[in-house]
Formats: sequence, C-alpha cells, structure tokens
Amino acid sequence: MPKTPPTAVVFDLGNVLIDWDPYAAIAAGVGPDEARRFLEAEDFDFLAWNLVQDAGGRWADAEEAVRRSHPHWAQHALAYRAHFLESLRGEVPGTADVVRDLHAAGVPLFGLTNWSDELYPHAPERFEVLALLDDVVVSGTEKVAKPDPRVFEILAERSGIALDRLAFVDDKQANVDAAAALGMDAILFTDAAALRTELRRRGLPV
Repeated sequence: MPKTPPTAVVFDLGNVLIDWDPYAAIAAGVGPDEARRFLEAEDFDFLAWNLVQDAGGRWADAEEAVRRSHPHWAQHALAYRAHFLESLRGEVPGTADVVRDLHAAGVPLFGLTNWSDELYPHAPERFEVLALLDDVVVSGTEKVAKPDPRVFEILAERSGIALDRLAFVDDKQANVDAAAALGMDAILFTDAAALRTELRRRGLPV
C-alpha cells in the first residue's frame, strides 16, 4: 500500500462507470434467443472480434469480414453496431458518485477505456459524469488496447503523471495485472462500496 495517496485516479469505463451489455444491442436486432446463441457460439468469439475495433479496427471492415468468414452470423454481428446504444444500460450503481466525490475534493481524474473510436462519442453524449474526468484515453483512437503496456504509457504522457502515482480501477483482472506490472496502484473493481473502501485505504477523500 502506498505511504502517500495517489496523485490521481484512473477509471475504466465499461462495467466500472457504464453498464455495458452487448447482448442487449444484439437482441434488439435479432431477438433474445438468437443473441444468446451468437454470444455463446463455439465458432465465433464476439469479445475477441470487438477488441479488434477497440484497438483501432474499423467497423465496416469487421462486419465485412464476418460476412465472408461466418455468413450465418452476419446479421447478428451487424445488429451490435446498429443498436449500440441499447448496450449502454446506464451508470454502474454507485461508481459515478465516487467520481463526483473525488472531483469535488479536487482529485485529478482520468479515463482509460477499451472502446472503438467510432462508437465512443455516444458515451459522453449520454453520461454526464464523464465530463468530470480531466481526460479520457480511448483505445480505438490510440490504436492500442489494454492490457498492452503502451496504452498505459500513453495515459501517463497525456496526464503528465507518472504511472506509479496513479491509482487504476478496472473490472478485468488482465488489465489490473498489466497496470500493476507497470507500477500503477491497481484495483480490481467489483462494486462501488468495495471501491470506496480501497480508495479510503489509500487516503483518498471518498
């Protein structure tokens, strides 16, 4: 545990601040049963496909690739982007209040998200809490996604704060492990109450 509080806090967005559920978007296009079948398919990995766009790939290229390689899933894949707003289910309970409390106390705040740059603009339009972040590093814009160390280095460059002075909050263990390996004070997100406890242990005003 650091002896002094971190200088700033960095938040992942999806399923930390924003409740993201791709099933809801796909179901809006092809129905709940087909959406479930698609996401559970053994011959197609939706999350791996989505990560390509999070790392800078273009959606039109990705969708065309599915038409060629998995034509039986083409309509399912197209439904995700077509109904993307349905995947943004609202704020994760309580986490936005943590952001608001830190912001009110003057703690610098940043976002580091794996998100397609084509779809990211929907987030700040819909979630006012993101305006409280000093900056958001979007993987699709930078063309590199977590857990690649380079995206964390971009965060340090953009924030002007050394990685070992940043607390980092993410819901994926691989991203937390990558951040910790770079010297960040990494916290695995489970819920807002547990996050408050972790931040208080670090001397932060929440």
